[in-house]
Amino acid sequence: MRNRYLDLLRAIATVRVVVYHSSGWTALTIVFPAMSVMFALAGSMMAASLDRYGPWAVERRLHRLLPALWVLVGVAVPAMLAAGLVWDWKILLWAFPIEDPPATGFWLEGLAAMWYLRDFLWLVLLSPLALPLFRRAPLVTILVPYVALAVITFAGLTPPPVLRDLALYGGAWLLGFAHHDGMLKLTARRWWLIGALAIAGATWAFTHPGPRGLDLNDIPLGNALWSAAFILVALGINPMVRPRRILTILNARALTIYLWHVPFIVVVARFATWSGLPIFGWVGISWRLVVVTLLLTGVVLAVGWIEDVSAGRRPQLVPGVSKRRMPVSPAPAMTPVTATATARS
Repeated sequence: MRNRYLDLLRAIATVRVVVYHSSGWTALTIVFPAMSVMFALAGSMMAASLDRYGPWAVERRLHRLLPALWVLVGVAVPAMLAAGLVWDWKILLWAFPIEDPPATGFWLEGLAAMWYLRDFLWLVLLSPLALPLFRRAPLVTILVPYVALAVITFAGLTPPPVLRDLALYGGAWLLGFAHHDGMLKLTARRWWLIGALAIAGATWAFTHPGPRGLDLNDIPLGNALWSAAFILVALGINPMVRPRRILTILNARALTIYLWHVPFIVVVARFATWSGLPIFGWVGISWRLVVVTLLLTGVVLAVGWIEDVSAGRRPQLVPGVSKRRMPVSPAPAMTPVTATATARS
């Protein structure tokens, strides 16, 4: 049975990401650490898929992820090549971005959020190995990425982006495993742990602010600790959530929204600069959010159905809207005479 509460968390995370990238409000990274929550939810779903399908769960996850990416790549890569991007074999990585593919011009900024798919791919590929290890030693396995991140931070290391992000978000993915296995129930002892993690994360963030102040995206260790506390609370509860069409739409089109929102934000911001329209402040942020929302609505209607095909669902223009069927009138009761005539005919 589908967990509508997890759908709610995913929907909030999706909207929060769009609003954050449109507004730049750093407080949003603290109020709702969306990326860590998204990795935790994905980890829980991956564990469920592995239990059900075994190693084939990897293929199923990739099948749901890649087609929507290929649609965007089918627009971006030809545009970059036409704009002067020199052909290199690494361009093929856009079809399976386990490493950062080359980008140029507008798309260098428009595809900046592709790091999420890169990290997602690696975590999916590693999950068949990570889940058995987690179930043998849950606490040790969860601590590994947090300890690795602490070593990177205190030693001042600069590992490749993939390794850095696996240390940053791998803990959230593993907490998703714990959620699937029913290990995140809130207890008195766990509230002490949550408090300790939150205090440690907040203390590190306040004493080590980034270039944008308390934006947790610039403070990896503070981000990981604060997000761990948030996830333990968010996934430790399971309130009843009634089905809502907006939740169905946002969850069925979450990948399309994520892939396209940054290019649209960049387009709108450049148009504002060119036209002299306000960009910042309540007026600037409000009108840009409205335009970005309209553009996202258009692309969701145009290509969002690809997510249905990838998931093995019947393609729909608007998810959750089923075709109305004409009611069938009951057949009139037959009299004995009619029944006899029908039987003879």
